[in-house]
Amino acid sequence: MKRLCLYALSSLFPALLPLHPVKAQSEVFSLTEASCRPKYETRAVWITTLAGLDWPRIKATSPASMRRQQEELCRQLDSLKAANFNTILFQVRSRDNALYPSRQEVFTDVLTGTPGQSPGYDPLEFAIRECHKRGMELHAWVVAIPLGSDRQAKELGERSFVKKHPEMCIRFRKNWYLDPGHPQTKEHLSGIVREIVTNYEVDGINLDYIRYPDRPKGFPDQRSFRKYGNGKSLSQWRRDNITEIVRSIYHTVKSIKPWVKVGSSPIGKYEDVARYSSRGWNARNEVFQDAQQWVKEGIQDVMFPMVYFREDNFYPFVLDWQENGNGRTVAPGLGIYFLDPSEGNWRLQDVLQQIYFTRCARVPGQAYFRSRFLLDNTQGLFDEIKRNIYTHPALTPPMSWLDSIPPVAPTGLRTEVQGDSLILSWNASTDPQTDGRPEGPVRYNLYGSKEREIDIEDTRNLLQPYIYGTRYALPLRQVQGLHFTVTAVDAYGNESILPPTHHPIKAHFPSKLPPLELPALPQATHLTVTDLYGRIIWQEPYTRELSIGRFAPGVYYVLIQDKAQKTLQRLQFTR
Repeated sequence: MKRLCLYALSSLFPALLPLHPVKAQSEVFSLTEASCRPKYETRAVWITTLAGLDWPRIKATSPASMRRQQEELCRQLDSLKAANFNTILFQVRSRDNALYPSRQEVFTDVLTGTPGQSPGYDPLEFAIRECHKRGMELHAWVVAIPLGSDRQAKELGERSFVKKHPEMCIRFRKNWYLDPGHPQTKEHLSGIVREIVTNYEVDGINLDYIRYPDRPKGFPDQRSFRKYGNGKSLSQWRRDNITEIVRSIYHTVKSIKPWVKVGSSPIGKYEDVARYSSRGWNARNEVFQDAQQWVKEGIQDVMFPMVYFREDNFYPFVLDWQENGNGRTVAPGLGIYFLDPSEGNWRLQDVLQQIYFTRCARVPGQAYFRSRFLLDNTQGLFDEIKRNIYTHPALTPPMSWLDSIPPVAPTGLRTEVQGDSLILSWNASTDPQTDGRPEGPVRYNLYGSKEREIDIEDTRNLLQPYIYGTRYALPLRQVQGLHFTVTAVDAYGNESILPPTHHPIKAHFPSKLPPLELPALPQATHLTVTDLYGRIIWQEPYTRELSIGRFAPGVYYVLIQDKAQKTLQRLQFTR
């Protein structure tokens, strides 16, 4: 890992290296054990719903298939949670349709196979709830300018935006687009985002395709340009059109819920950088995304530039985004789909080197396009991330430019044993606002350590981030000997400070109890202990004595089993 980081930085950007290279290797660029577990790091993945590419693969046409569709999403979220991802970029609008019940657009056909048909539940509400259960953020991924193909517009008929508002639409290469130069376009898109933010507890808005189409030289917007150009050049007018849409959406969101993050996914190369050309494909000049101007103006909170390139086409452009990020969160998108032989010829080492590089350069996160290639473990990437890169949880960077004052620390942490679980609960915290803004949701981080003085900067002690509510259950078998503390996190990501008088608590379980004597069975090889519901609590090799002090009070079954896991005898005991 160290060699990869040093090679990339020193060969491409020698000016970045300090005068004392030995010190730099030990303190800055080497991936030490500590640098592999940053406390703050955005770990995002795109879940694409267009054509059901990532989800859903099952159509909800009955109550049973609806549940299977929901379970399919939950399995993906479980896997991502197990690998310590913390941000889901969930596509809720693709082409003139919506993944949620909308007053403005029809239900997407990917849910049921029929445009406009409800799947029997609200997928966005469901996805938000399931993400929050797992301590993950959900950003509503909104495709902005495209409206779909001729075929899609024909299928929707009178319900299509093309039919309802032809004056705002432009046909280009057999596809339909909103006209960014029409004054009502920003109102339409702001209205879509307003509906989402008002009705749902999303953590962010991710704007995609907030730009002109690829190679837009022949894009037929001359009529709008003549009417609204105001003497500007065509290029500057187009850039200003996109910027005005972004500005309108940003202020719309902040007027409703100022803590909701507004971000975008621009083209991966903003423009040429010193010594490295964008080779004619960049955000600012080709598709008129002036994305670095957006962060300078303060109308972006997070940015996921789609840097789906390798080597010299990756490193300098990532640094360019970081250096011009105005303190906002920049998490470059990695094109992991190129690991699939049907998509490209990337090697696993190409992606790993990009991850190491971003950490060495202190870029505060990564995003992966897209979830199928991640969860299919393409070339072993998911295993590598889970085992060696995202080894512990991380928090998303706080939006300190909007609010830097932490909430009040929670009090009254207490524990209670219930069955095979330890229940921790605490008093609710508050995040009073002094400037008249609405108070956003307060979440909680639970820490545990065998050390009495818990270091909350060490993510090895972070048992569960972003808990909604003031109660959390942990399996008893995982908490023996741990001390606990809890902090509050406000809607902007600021974490409460442990007061000087703070003392972590420790759960105590009586253990000096006589062992349970078991019968002598020559064929027995191991023991399984279950609760009344059949859930496995403990397993160990067979002995004549079972220590029951490790179990919480309750009723249990002991299954004495042979080598083939056949139960020879079943006993009940009460702890």
